[in-house]
Amino acid sequence: MKLVISRSVDKMDADEKKQTIRLKYGEIALSGGSCCCSSDCCGSSPDVSKSLGYSDKDVRSFPDANLGLGCGNPTAFAELKEGDVVLDLGSGAGFDCFLAADKVGSTGKVIGVDMTGEMVRKARENAREYGYGNTEFRQGDIEALPVDDSTVDVIISNCVINLAPDKEKVFRESYRVLKPTGRMYISDMVLLQELPVELLENKDLLVGCVAGAILKEDYIKLMEKVGFKVQVIGEDTDISSRQYERLPVESLKLKAWK
Repeated sequence: MKLVISRSVDKMDADEKKQTIRLKYGEIALSGGSCCCSSDCCGSSPDVSKSLGYSDKDVRSFPDANLGLGCGNPTAFAELKEGDVVLDLGSGAGFDCFLAADKVGSTGKVIGVDMTGEMVRKARENAREYGYGNTEFRQGDIEALPVDDSTVDVIISNCVINLAPDKEKVFRESYRVLKPTGRMYISDMVLLQELPVELLENKDLLVGCVAGAILKEDYIKLMEKVGFKVQVIGEDTDISSRQYERLPVESLKLKAWK
């Protein structure tokens, strides 16, 4: 199937964008759906998940938590260790949280934050089903994290920050909650060139992780502006042809630290 893009180009403010995202991802949580924009944009099939860096074991372990909404696998390069306190920005149904929970063990903890109530409820149900007592899921906005200052060792985020209207707030909040030695590992969609207005204001492309994305260099500059040191871990340009109808986007993998 082709990427389905509506013709609506009404300009949305930040609140309207958040409501559009909340409604769509709420539908996905309730349906166990596999896509933020079309059936092969970001599907949850094993082949798609493996193309993003997940192993066969990962895919088999938590099928109800894998809604296929990511653009990478930050747990694969996040250098997690036993005892770490991990925060997942935009935790969805809990897939990356459970992978992280295995790595930090019973002495560690994983906190998932998601603004969609249906996702939080689904993640909590999955945690009970899969027996993860070292996870906690909180409903909240990643622009105003419900997390105390300097309490987190590692932040992970998978294809979510692009959805936030104010990315600088997200990075400032991330910097605030990290311990002095804390690190942040991100997989996210970024633009390789500016999009025309009719695409930037398109609701399908917004929930599909494209219209809310910003240029790669601007993304990194925002992180550096709030105080982070940033290292590019990898860039997946093929994701454009696999999932995004060859739009000028890529999945950027970053490590950041204070």
